Amino acid sequence: QVQLVESGGGLVQAGGSLRLSCVASGSITKLWAMGWYRQTPGKQRELVAGISREGRTNYLDSVKGRFTISRDNAKNTVYLEMNSLKLEDTAVYYCHGVQAQLEYWGQGTQVTVSS
Repeated sequence: QVQLVESGGGLVQAGGSLRLSCVASGSITKLWAMGWYRQTPGKQRELVAGISREGRTNYLDSVKGRFTISRDNAKNTVYLEMNSLKLEDTAVYYCHGVQAQLEYWGQGTQVTVSS
């Protein structure tokens, strides 16, 4: 079993920045893809940013140029740097990881952007 624990969420004004972190622990052999999803009430969870073990990244169109995903394989940690935050970025953000074709999720961290 792999546990993912997020941190770094909170309340921020529009235009501000936040940095989310997600640390993986437990029976880690080799985490492959990691990423961040977000979800708002009544909507499906959507992929915000993903990163492969080799560092290839992909982003939701609406966050390109504002968000940056990175990972530290030695620390089993993935980060999401969020800049120029907008009201519509308000959501619960979930860390996601894949190992041995199994998917793992964190418990979620709330990001609230205020005007």
